[in-house]
Amino acid sequence: MPDLIDSLGLTSVWTYVGVFLIVSLLMMWRLEAMLDHGLEGTALGTIIMPYCSGLGNLIFVGLVVARGGPAKEVLTNCLVNNVTNLTLILGLPALLWGLALVPSPAAARAGRRNRSSKAGADVEPQIRRLSVLLTLVAVLFFTGATWVLGEDGRLDRQDGFILIGLFAFWQCFQVYDVRKHNVRRRTSFSALFYLDVGIVLVCAYGIYVSIDWLVTWLSQQHGGFVNASHLGWLSGWLMVLPNALLAFYWGWKRRPDIVYSSQVGDGHICIPLCLGLCAVFAPVAVPGMFMTGLLILLGATAAHAIFLFAFGGLPRWAGWIFTAAYAWFLYEGLA
Repeated sequence: MPDLIDSLGLTSVWTYVGVFLIVSLLMMWRLEAMLDHGLEGTALGTIIMPYCSGLGNLIFVGLVVARGGPAKEVLTNCLVNNVTNLTLILGLPALLWGLALVPSPAAARAGRRNRSSKAGADVEPQIRRLSVLLTLVAVLFFTGATWVLGEDGRLDRQDGFILIGLFAFWQCFQVYDVRKHNVRRRTSFSALFYLDVGIVLVCAYGIYVSIDWLVTWLSQQHGGFVNASHLGWLSGWLMVLPNALLAFYWGWKRRPDIVYSSQVGDGHICIPLCLGLCAVFAPVAVPGMFMTGLLILLGATAAHAIFLFAFGGLPRWAGWIFTAAYAWFLYEGLA
């Protein structure tokens, strides 16, 4: 692919940013098709989408480790990714459409009074809310575990293996839950499902090529804000773009369950998986910003859980709170 782009005379940073976004959009399109081929919506958000939207972060870890780059940039990349997901990328769709997984308690009581019988009430939204709440609990657990492991000021190889093990256990639980759902519904994955998986893998190669070129280009820049010293911030924002596309697309399609589960699930790729991999191959000292970022993550996760319990989702007015929290994160981190 780079040779083809060079032969066309299109080699530039905007070309590779465009390639990154195009293959991400293609991946999103085929992910939606998986809903018709045996994959339930919440499972799509908790298992498949996080690997796809978080693939750039995994590739970034591999490039930094392989080139002997600064491991602290991986920490910054992970923090920017997770904080942006749980504040800005969930806050903005809430401002536009609201993210109501279930009706609020008052609306639910009013609806029951207007029905002569409770039989046939839709329990699917309740199940979706419980699934998202469980994923949020996992975020709290992973973030807390990272906090404890980093209390000595360092994430070493042993800490890395612990974080990777926690992530692997969580994924096993998620796969079991999907299989149980399919058995109960007597559904199975069709042949087209595996074809879509193949297309997604091709898109993954395009993401790798684009990120490889962009990281190399950015590492050679000096002066201004766009330079090698801000590699973690800039790469984090770039890799958040597919998450933003997913959130706005599924918000527009009125699928708040996928919006929620995809953004929360994507955070698991960075913390603990990306951090664990980085610590295994390149142990690093934990900077002060890392602990501040973890505090923001814990606060945002707890707030989401409260809103889910109290309102059945994220009302529009609450989007301002998370957007303001992200602005504060930028001020603290960049200042």
